[in-house]
Amino acid sequence: MFRFANIELLWLLLTVPVLVMGYTLLVVHKRKQLARLGDPDLVARLMPNASKVRPHLKFALQMMALTMLILAAARPQYGVREETVTREGVEAVITLDISNSMLAEDVSGQTSRLDASKQMLAQLMDKMVDDKVGLVVYAGDAFVQLPITCDYVSAKMFLSNIKPDLIQTQGTAIGKALQTSIYAFGDKESAAGRAIILLTDGENFEDDAVQMAEKADKAGIKVIVVGIGSTDGSPIPVPGTTDYMKDREGQTVISRLNEDMCREIAQAGNGIYVHYDSSNLALKAIRKELDKLGKEQLEAHVFREYNEQYPSFVVIALLLLVIDFFVFNRKNKSLTRLNIFKEKRA
Repeated sequence: MFRFANIELLWLLLTVPVLVMGYTLLVVHKRKQLARLGDPDLVARLMPNASKVRPHLKFALQMMALTMLILAAARPQYGVREETVTREGVEAVITLDISNSMLAEDVSGQTSRLDASKQMLAQLMDKMVDDKVGLVVYAGDAFVQLPITCDYVSAKMFLSNIKPDLIQTQGTAIGKALQTSIYAFGDKESAAGRAIILLTDGENFEDDAVQMAEKADKAGIKVIVVGIGSTDGSPIPVPGTTDYMKDREGQTVISRLNEDMCREIAQAGNGIYVHYDSSNLALKAIRKELDKLGKEQLEAHVFREYNEQYPSFVVIALLLLVIDFFVFNRKNKSLTRLNIFKEKRA
């Protein structure tokens, strides 16, 4: 498979036709100026060392060298290199609430609950080394956004693209989210410690989340609950407007963090409850809880890395520039004196 790592730099190739157009206009302009001087044959005799081909050749070499350098900067890659490694760690499924209530801006610094959750999870993934991580998102429904993997780069990419409109069914079904998270671990048994990291504002209107947390505990999965938001509550902004969501009576909806529900879920899941307030305390508590879990040597993982091809393009560019250096705009006087093909006069 062939690809460019910095494909956006290929836009620089548009400079090549622009330069070609400018050079063409310059050549036409020079020819018009020479035509004004008089008879073309006479003008050519007055400039015996002038070459019609060499300037064009030099320009072509320069443009090809520029093209090669741009392609090299875009980092062409081809093929893969495989490396098999083993990891010793735990398995964690991050379960993130993306309901509309997570848009409330009541986290320190007037940050939305969803943005604060994503920031904290990105920091958590930065601390992971040998663990596996999966991602489940939920609102009125739940689904696996990313299966359990050691690829933290992909995990953070999926995390950054999470928005409430990923799930059309609004609401907050924590029980279904926990059930989906349990299934995300798969049927294969593992000696590695397993945990569900549930990020929520505790508003649950759909099902029995405590019962599902108990089911997770029976399956050997610890439930760590992270409360997002404030108990005082905050209105929920309507995306794309300056208005706030209202109920059927036209009253502004105030969403509050339900810490009692969060604690019940954590207790049923044999885990802990922590409140996130933009400090590192919640992050440290989660990491400490994960470190308590038993670790095992996880399955061998295959990393695939593309082989860089840009050195070849750089070498070609340098060769073209070297050739350009030895090509002069004018004819070589020594070479023009050579009379190889003409017959000698008696």
